[in-house]
Amino acid sequence: MRVNRNSRARTRAAVGLTVAALAAGATTGAGPAHARPETAPAAAAAPAAAYCGAAHRIEQKLSTGTTWRMCWRYDSKAGLVLENVSYQPKGETKPIKVLNSARLGQIHVPYDDGNIEYDDLTGFDFAQGLMNLAPGECPGGTIKTIKVPDSWNEDPNVKGLCTTTRSRGHAYRMQGDTANKVYQTQGKDLLVYTVNQVGWYEYMTEWRFQDDGAITMNVGATGSLSWDDYDAGDGRGWPIGKGAAAKATSHSHNAFWRLDFALDGSTKNSVEQYDSTVTPQATGQRAPTTKTTRTKITKELAGDSKNYRWWRVVSAAGKNKDGHARSYEIVPGPTTKYPGRRFTKHDLYVTQYNKCELFASNNPGNCGAGAGSSVDKWVNGQALNHPVVWMNIGFHHIARDEDQQPMPVHWQGFSIAPRDVTAMNPLTPAELGWQNGHWQPRS
Repeated sequence: MRVNRNSRARTRAAVGLTVAALAAGATTGAGPAHARPETAPAAAAAPAAAYCGAAHRIEQKLSTGTTWRMCWRYDSKAGLVLENVSYQPKGETKPIKVLNSARLGQIHVPYDDGNIEYDDLTGFDFAQGLMNLAPGECPGGTIKTIKVPDSWNEDPNVKGLCTTTRSRGHAYRMQGDTANKVYQTQGKDLLVYTVNQVGWYEYMTEWRFQDDGAITMNVGATGSLSWDDYDAGDGRGWPIGKGAAAKATSHSHNAFWRLDFALDGSTKNSVEQYDSTVTPQATGQRAPTTKTTRTKITKELAGDSKNYRWWRVVSAAGKNKDGHARSYEIVPGPTTKYPGRRFTKHDLYVTQYNKCELFASNNPGNCGAGAGSSVDKWVNGQALNHPVVWMNIGFHHIARDEDQQPMPVHWQGFSIAPRDVTAMNPLTPAELGWQNGHWQPRS
């Protein structure tokens, strides 16, 4: 939590002095160019993910049989970028590509008093604030060294990328046909994360790759709680400490993610929106009826979550063993939508790919006359043949006494879940494999 630019600048300088200089390990190059394709110098382009070496490769086979593969690099503004992400559950003979790239698209932080707002990725050195991780922060895993581009530390090499595995509890549980048979398994995740300090805050950016094919992405804000000295009784802050001697300024965290899908290796994916309508119970019926309709999204979209609405990205190149097109469903997490800026007024944006459209706000690239520098201005009626998904998840932080000190992590994020990527649950026990589409053996 920050209260003014000067305090943030002082904190950033202090962090730069306290980060330990460590021996160089696996490093990465600079981030991608931010200019339009026709003006971007070839030397500034990001390295192709397909050619990442062992130092930049993450490959993990989970104990339940699923293997995740991806490449990583570190961008001078976005921080950690994951590329060429593929998923291979047991029973599949080759990896199934899911994403070209996945990364944060912005963390926008406006304060309730109207005096300040921050674009943490493009305006306040998010990437340069990468923190060293102690071994105990990555239990059972590996901490990789990142060479931070444009670092303001004497040594830009930071032990800042954790890859490890975690249990997430039951993946499923089912009582069998007899009382003495229970089918259950404990789900496993590949966890990839970094910690970046911006002012008072430390952002934990985590990616959870589940053995059932889902990907969950979260930002957790922790660190220190700061305070301001105006009257919190006006509804824009909250008293902390003894009496009303110290007040914390309320503010919002509007986190954006940018996902460039490439299902089955093709970027020519389609996007569909589903809406269901529940009608009252008719005479002679036992319950109300529900009808679900599909809308194909053929042009760029600024979308809003609502009851009984969801979206999916559909492969144009691959089908599962049942002959159904593979897809990933977008599953929003809890959110508080911030109405104060145009680019935060919608929950989801789908834009046609443009290599200079990299950040949801305060985008540093000049994307052409009239295009603007925020994601809302890029939704201008273009046809979608290479869709990029931007997800906006907001959190309104009204401080509490328990936020000090240190401040407990508060999480915000969302998931993408496989829909028809495999013909059955990828964790199905072998003895239940015959139950595809029916519940008893066919003669």
